[in-house]
Amino acid sequence: MIEKSTDELRHEIKTATDIEDYLKKNKEHLLRGSLSEHLHLLLSQKSLRRADVIRGSLLGRAYVYRIFAGEKIPSRDKMIALAFGLRLSEEETIRLLKFSGSRELYARDERDALILFALQRHMTIMDANELLLDHGLAILNTTKD
Repeated sequence: MIEKSTDELRHEIKTATDIEDYLKKNKEHLLRGSLSEHLHLLLSQKSLRRADVIRGSLLGRAYVYRIFAGEKIPSRDKMIALAFGLRLSEEETIRLLKFSGSRELYARDERDALILFALQRHMTIMDANELLLDHGLAILNTTKD
């Protein structure tokens, strides 16, 4: 399946004469399910355990378990930390941010650009934070809300 861009979907909505037809035609391109369900799917797809995500994200164990249980919706920084813990690609991270209702990474924003750079090169969260510090920007906040 070729993923349609948001702009393509927006254009199709604009030109649609029947919303039901649009929804049926684009079902596989729409976000469905909860953040918790999506996180469990990613764990399965990546053959990871929650312990791996905890180590890779620098987030607390209890906090990560609450996120996976659907009891907590984390901040944008913590969602990005989870993306590093899950070893997600840039595209997968953007999708994860959308599931959480967070703003996606924006290449025109210097901090986001550095995070995108780190994701594209499969860096660790510690490497990403070092890169952010080197540029005088706030590191990814992984402490409790």
